[in-house]
Amino acid sequence: MHVPDGFINLPVSAAAGVVAAGGVAVSLRGARRELDERTAPLAGLVAAFIFAVQMLNFPVAAGTSGHLLGGALAAILVGPFTGVLCVSVVLLMQGILFADGGLTALGVNITVMALVTTVVAYALFRGLVKVLPRTRRSVTVSAFIAALVSVPAAAAAFTALYAVGGTTDIPIGKVLTAMVGVHVLIGIGEAMITALTVGAVIAVRPDLVYGARGLTAPLKLRVGGELVDARPAPSAAPPAGSPVAARSTRRVWATGLVTALVLAGFVSFYASANPDGLEKVAADQGIDKKTEEHHTADSPLADYGVKDVSNARLAGGVAGVIGVGATVAVGSGVFWAVRRRRTAGESLPAGPAGPAGPAGSVGGKA
Repeated sequence: MHVPDGFINLPVSAAAGVVAAGGVAVSLRGARRELDERTAPLAGLVAAFIFAVQMLNFPVAAGTSGHLLGGALAAILVGPFTGVLCVSVVLLMQGILFADGGLTALGVNITVMALVTTVVAYALFRGLVKVLPRTRRSVTVSAFIAALVSVPAAAAAFTALYAVGGTTDIPIGKVLTAMVGVHVLIGIGEAMITALTVGAVIAVRPDLVYGARGLTAPLKLRVGGELVDARPAPSAAPPAGSPVAARSTRRVWATGLVTALVLAGFVSFYASANPDGLEKVAADQGIDKKTEEHHTADSPLADYGVKDVSNARLAGGVAGVIGVGATVAVGSGVFWAVRRRRTAGESLPAGPAGPAGPAGSVGGKA
């Protein structure tokens, strides 16, 4: 759903840029309360992973493909404010390095793909985990539903912007029907990827999933014929910020980075070549009549290739690896800087369901 230059007129694009800048500013402040020594480096990794998976277009209908947007995944793994920043970093890297998504439309893309997806997904996710049983499975199911809804919500948000500032005269009802219809299908793929990723992380390190914090089901002991909560052992969790807690993320970080590099550098070659949902709707409905050439169309990495490298497989793989490296570097730098600015009076939020329990414990069975 990367909106190119020319779809939305300049006044509305500028207004969307103001909204995006405000959202990013609020997220920078909010992320200071979400990030700690463990999650700060993981946030950069989440951004790189989203970049890699966005290269994997999957078929959703005849002649149409889709890809991960990532707002729901980022919000659940590292928090809603940090999630907005993750997707924004990805969009910035894609627009500057790969000519993917217009530069004058960057505010539109951040508003639609970062703000809307993250806010809608996390609000729905938080509501679901409050009413469902406190189990690992409920977190995964909630992630699936939240991700599924976030994609057509983003499509509806684009349609609203197009209704105000579209550069072609197309009946808005037709645009809304086409956009939401195809993105419901894309949302199913988004939901599957999100649920599988969240479920995989919860299975090995539930303490690193922001959306699972505070979902501890206390151990019950029978005392005098009555069930009472057992006190956790003092060694149940290393204190946040301790060297043990900081070192414990290295294996997860390394595994995630290798996975992102393999996906972007190798698996991406087998992605669907069909146009994605927005491109297909734009071509069918005539939205793309005034599309402008990207400002960095002559970039050495434009269109996820490498200039002067004729082998498509090699060029795409190298571009993907460069993109993952650049995204993890920029993202990690941003999140470490945000983390360092957290004042002593700011503490981590309790998470979606109250005070966090022992690290690594989520009630119930997967």
